[in-house]
Amino acid sequence: MQQVFKKKYILLLVTLICNLHFVNSQDIESSVFDKNETKNLSNLCKVWGFLKYYHPNVAKGNFNWDEQLLTIIPKIEKATTNEAISKIYLDWIDSLGEIKTCSSCKDAKSKEYFDKNFNLSWTQNTEVFSNDLSKKLKQIEDNRFQGKNHYVSTANAGNVEIINELQYENFEFPDENHRLLSLFRYWNVVEYFYPYKYKTDENWDDVLQKMIPKFKNSKNKTEYHLAMLETVVKVNDSHATLYTDPIEDYFGRKYSPAYFNMVEDKLVITGFYKDSLAKLNDLKIGDVIEKAGGIDVGKLIAVNKIYNRGSNKKVQDTHNGFFATAGATDSIKLNIKRGDNEIVKNFGRYDIKNLRGPFPKNKEKYKILDHNIGYVDMSYLEMKDVDKMMSDLKSTKAIIIDYREYMKFTPYMIARRLIQTKKEYAKLIKPDLSYPGRFIWKPTETIPPKSNDYYAGKVVVLVNESTQSSSEYATMLLQTGDNVTTIGTQTSGADGNVSHNEFLGYKSVITGLGVFYPDESETQRVGIKIDVVVRPTIKGIQEGRDEILEKALEFVQK
Repeated sequence: MQQVFKKKYILLLVTLICNLHFVNSQDIESSVFDKNETKNLSNLCKVWGFLKYYHPNVAKGNFNWDEQLLTIIPKIEKATTNEAISKIYLDWIDSLGEIKTCSSCKDAKSKEYFDKNFNLSWTQNTEVFSNDLSKKLKQIEDNRFQGKNHYVSTANAGNVEIINELQYENFEFPDENHRLLSLFRYWNVVEYFYPYKYKTDENWDDVLQKMIPKFKNSKNKTEYHLAMLETVVKVNDSHATLYTDPIEDYFGRKYSPAYFNMVEDKLVITGFYKDSLAKLNDLKIGDVIEKAGGIDVGKLIAVNKIYNRGSNKKVQDTHNGFFATAGATDSIKLNIKRGDNEIVKNFGRYDIKNLRGPFPKNKEKYKILDHNIGYVDMSYLEMKDVDKMMSDLKSTKAIIIDYREYMKFTPYMIARRLIQTKKEYAKLIKPDLSYPGRFIWKPTETIPPKSNDYYAGKVVVLVNESTQSSSEYATMLLQTGDNVTTIGTQTSGADGNVSHNEFLGYKSVITGLGVFYPDESETQRVGIKIDVVVRPTIKGIQEGRDEILEKALEFVQK
């Protein structure tokens, strides 16, 4: 009996091992096939984008370039060897017409380039492409299109503008090949015209390899739109956004009446859209949210990390409350820590239209605080107010300039009163459309003093994660002042004019110009330079204190 049992056990074990081996072999073969397919589609994306912006006849707009991609995809998918794929590319390039010699292309050597983003080394990868194809791609690079490109132009500031792209309507969930076209369009704009591509957390080539299967294998509109959102997030740019109906439906269109931030690594209520809704729901500033819908807040934040946009963690922290509390229903159960008490109950969620309150009226644009210290709220101050404001504050011993919200104008006329000699304040890079992927240094930005109107007192600029884009640029401008100190927390790290980028039927935004300090130190992702770092505390928030302003007042009174 024991021998029979032993034989059956051995037979069962052998069967399991064989089945396991069979499954694993299939998985490995499938994995190899998927990787090869992804690699081939990734190379197609690069070749298609390269020809779009480099080939003289394509960049003129002589072809329906979207249709060309849709025609070539099935050919690449059917090819089984690198040689066969290279032959497809060579035939395709030959069909595009003659590549004439470009004598002016050699002039690029005379330009001052910023080349941290530039990489065409993949065109010479002979492990993937044949020697003939690599030579042909190099020929195109050396004789690239010069002149007015059909697909890209530049705004007045020099950032890229995407033009003449075919528009697609009712493409909420297109077919597989159009989904790939959508990804390839977006990816190549970042590849050639995003000044901070070199700063992304993930190598941009790796992003392409990772996102191709997600776009290709999306089973419904929700998966497709989340794939688009994830791609946008991987740009690591606080400017980069994407809003679509399927995305909003996925996360829910009902919101908490509070806004949140991460303070001491905890999700804390820092303010309200409407005080009346806060009172109705018994929510208080300083409340710590520990669970939402019965799930630990940390888990909710972690699972949504791939959809949380921002140049740095400080910006992403401001979005965590949304991921934890938004939804489709009218209420959500929250576990709240308030002092030593724990509150567990349902709290209301509301349509966005019910959260919008009236814009504050008659708010002071500037005032004189105790100890003869001026305070300026740059979110309300207007250009027309500057002369009177500076006259009224001329006798103060210090001026605190608050940039913790979005500003209304660039403060040249303020900054000119803070210097006695001409100062440099920024260096910028713009894309070189004659050599896509390369960026040119613009002349250093300078500012002259305003004669006979010098402010000799201390100046403090207040910043935090809401200090973004033009507010960061304005802070750099003010930092040229002879006696200026910057106090606060890390800024948004999204400096430079914005450019639109698009998937099929859906537009997004990226930073279009690169902004650096005169010494070429970076601002993107890291934010602007801060002299005195202040990190708000839960205790301070609960007590209703503005700890950044407190530090500024303490500083100017020393």
